[in-house]
Amino acid sequence: MSKKEFQAESKRLLDLMIHSIYTNREIFLRELISNASDALDKRAYRALTGGEPGLNRNELEIRILPDREARTLTVSDNGVGMDAQALEENLGVIAKSGSLQFKKSMADQENKPEEIDIIGQFGVGFYSAFMVSDTVTVRSRACGSDTAWEWVSSGAEGYEIRECSKDSVGTEIIMQLKLDTEEENYSRFLEEYTLRRLVKKYSDYIRYPINMDVEKRRPVKTAEDSEDKAPEFETYIENETLNDRIPIWHKQKSEVSDEDYNQFYKEKFSDYDNPLKTIHVSTEGVVSYEALLFVPSRTPYDYYTKDYEKGLQLYSSGVLIMDRCAELLPEHFRFVRGVVDSQDLSLNISREMLQQNRQVQVIAGNIEKKIKRELLKMLENERESYETFFKNFGLQLKYGVAGEFGAHKDDLKDLLLFYSSTEQKMVSLAEYASRMKEDQKFVYYACADTIIKADRLPQTETVKAKGYEILYLTDEVDDFVMQILHELDGKEIKSVSSDDIADEEERKTAEEQTKEHKELLDFVKDSLNGKVKEVRFSEKLKTHPVFLSSDGAISLEMEKYFAQANPEGGMKAEHILELNASHPVLALLKEAFASDKERASQLSELLYQLALLIAGFPIEDPTAYADLVCALLAGK
Repeated sequence: MSKKEFQAESKRLLDLMIHSIYTNREIFLRELISNASDALDKRAYRALTGGEPGLNRNELEIRILPDREARTLTVSDNGVGMDAQALEENLGVIAKSGSLQFKKSMADQENKPEEIDIIGQFGVGFYSAFMVSDTVTVRSRACGSDTAWEWVSSGAEGYEIRECSKDSVGTEIIMQLKLDTEEENYSRFLEEYTLRRLVKKYSDYIRYPINMDVEKRRPVKTAEDSEDKAPEFETYIENETLNDRIPIWHKQKSEVSDEDYNQFYKEKFSDYDNPLKTIHVSTEGVVSYEALLFVPSRTPYDYYTKDYEKGLQLYSSGVLIMDRCAELLPEHFRFVRGVVDSQDLSLNISREMLQQNRQVQVIAGNIEKKIKRELLKMLENERESYETFFKNFGLQLKYGVAGEFGAHKDDLKDLLLFYSSTEQKMVSLAEYASRMKEDQKFVYYACADTIIKADRLPQTETVKAKGYEILYLTDEVDDFVMQILHELDGKEIKSVSSDDIADEEERKTAEEQTKEHKELLDFVKDSLNGKVKEVRFSEKLKTHPVFLSSDGAISLEMEKYFAQANPEGGMKAEHILELNASHPVLALLKEAFASDKERASQLSELLYQLALLIAGFPIEDPTAYADLVCALLAGK
């Protein structure tokens, strides 16, 4: 038969497919295996509907044959096969899919088998073979025919169809691989390791066995064998199935043991430890899908870096489409690993990405709710495990509360844990609320670098004296979280440094003392040369001389955070220096103010530097601070 040319549109599409549509050359094997699976489905369907009653379905298979000497890679199946007309229609016209036509014809039938699921619908996957091949030869013999046909093409130049010899029903695709270049090693597609890896990665859950002849070695015993003589070996060929065929997420939960889940997780996601939590989901509805999700038992080394990539593996009918589909996970649950498999996805022409997001949005929304429910169950029933989880990923939940202007705060607040001053352990906000005293107006928290430092903050004294519980916060984002949460069960959340947490009588006393000693406090402020906005006496201090608070929208903790993010130009809080009017140091300050203004100025600087240290800020000039302390001790 004479050579035929592709239509002009098909030529352009073929060029696009080879150079643009597929971004990863190794995808070609996935596409050819998926097409072979479709052909086997069609033959199985024929058998179920009486078209081939003698067929043994257990003999249906896909085979891979690499030939290093000939430099060919063959993918074959004993599926339904094609005659000359089918070759012309399906391979001569790019983007016409026989699988799609078959699926449409099945949809019109009332008694269609449920397990038949056609993967290929676009009619372009076959042409991905040209990404790695100079010439592609297809030999096929259709069911019910004694004649086989051969389709041969070297790409956009055209194709030939001619009669050929083939003993059995089915199709074989023979690819003459391209020569290696500096940019691409095509020879790797002839290596056993590479073929195993690609089948495992993309086609592990094709329902039919994917077989390959594998060369192996075994020792040979001879009459002359002795302990001193090295054993001899012989090579032999063994047929080996490369794929698992049945995904673990397709199985009923009752059929899968914890060890099965753990082993799958460790192999799939290269982790040495068992997952902390396994979530198995099977959902039917607007979008049907199955998912197997895992919460790791430890934080990946790169988790809190820009290099970490979130996302779940996305499968369509058991075929891997995306290794990390970020759209399936919200940012606050980015730690979850797992797989999602759905037949309802709309994929683009290369099946490498999603064509539209509606289905994924539905799945993602359901997955988010499921993860939250399972974490809440863990919090309630497996407290030790949950605290381990929170130690690893609690910071991510806090970022989720603070991010997007608090859009997710209501979804995440019940998952948060903080250290309690009274319980001396991690507690939830709900647990805190359950213990609040009847006369308690606010939910109190204190920020510091460590629990010990938070517990010893001077401004906690008044709250502790009233027997109120304080939440100690040690993460840099905590102050943002509390300000975004704002309230708990109708009670406003307040820092122990806030102005309005004291009783009216205590606040009134402090205001009167501030007015009475206004001249002294103005002197202290002036001595600090603009370092503070205000100096005042505090109602919150009992035994300590001083602490630092802030005025305005930027808190001290926010200032620390912005300083880390942008050391050169971080936003600054307006510092308020609060003094204890009844502390002995203040008596020294008053005395110095009356008789020795230079010493009073030194004491003012000392008190400010002490307030910085207590608040967790670094001292700008440690040497000058040390000299100041020594000078005051020496009475200079």
